[in-house]
Amino acid sequence: MEHSINISLCMIVKNESNTIRRCLSSVKNMVDEIIIVDTGSSDNTKDICREFTDKIYDFKWIDNFSAARNFSFAKATKDYILWLDADDILLPEDIEKFKAMKKSFDTSLDSVTMKYNTGFDEYGNITLSYRRNRLVKASKNFKWIGFVHEYLEVYGKTFDSNINITHGKISYKPNRNIEIYESKIKEGIHFSLRDILYYGHELYDHSRYIEAIQYYSKFLDSNEGWSEDKIRVCNNIADYYLSVNKPEDARKYVFKSFEYDNPRAEGCCRIGFSFIYENKLAQAVFWYEMALKLEKPKNSLGFFNDACWTWLPHLQLCVCYDRLGNHKLACDHNEMAGKFRPNDKRILFNKQYFKNLGI
Repeated sequence: MEHSINISLCMIVKNESNTIRRCLSSVKNMVDEIIIVDTGSSDNTKDICREFTDKIYDFKWIDNFSAARNFSFAKATKDYILWLDADDILLPEDIEKFKAMKKSFDTSLDSVTMKYNTGFDEYGNITLSYRRNRLVKASKNFKWIGFVHEYLEVYGKTFDSNINITHGKISYKPNRNIEIYESKIKEGIHFSLRDILYYGHELYDHSRYIEAIQYYSKFLDSNEGWSEDKIRVCNNIADYYLSVNKPEDARKYVFKSFEYDNPRAEGCCRIGFSFIYENKLAQAVFWYEMALKLEKPKNSLGFFNDACWTWLPHLQLCVCYDRLGNHKLACDHNEMAGKFRPNDKRILFNKQYFKNLGI
């Protein structure tokens, strides 16, 4: 049955004075209630939030994001709950999509996913995106799980919407999560498979690659876990081996990622790069061409590097075909890359190079 619904926005915040007004301004006319849970701000975050709501609660920080988020959900009084972080916004076109969805909402739905765009290049192209459960039925009492890198455990009827949440991060706390994990290790707290995975990611992001691979290997060896996470792990390990000039080891892990789903453009580009490193240009061409032939999964919850599905294979094919002596085809691929990155210095350099060749 379709009808208009009431929505509670639930957020946890701490020292978000740089971003919280921007976030709340973008969503204030879409939601019917705003719940703010503050975990210990020392700036004027709460004062800014009072411009939008009087439902502001304090929650003592206990190194557990799920506990804070579950507390915020418990304060909601409306039909559905939307959650955002303080550095998230909805762009005007997504606000309109959201309002339209809200007016004629299928109330049999338990959850609505939205695409989360978290990385952008200087031309506005999305460089990293994935889906998350964003709007959930309050009566289902879905719970957040995990003290860091928490996730909302959702079941039932789900709809993959065309609404985007845009992540506009201004401040970054690079050590916060890894410090929480390492304090939990000292406390002797048991790590779930998900904790093993995300601690591996934190180690990787802090350039502690050997330790990261040990945790990644535990995750892969478990033969459990989400296929998208396994693909991401394989790609991270492959990137490490490429960085230390071990292309065969890199390819091994990319091929392993193909066990979990059909080949992805990200994997094909990594294999292509490994063959360029070895000056095996025909093989490199094969894999970059393969990347361009693949269809990007539409509603997957996995992580995607959009460069690998758009301009990057063209730019690399330009390099390969030029070295192979096919300058016309190299020029064509450079032009196709330029449609996505018109002012990229590499592409502009190539344009001049081909112009000098008379192409």
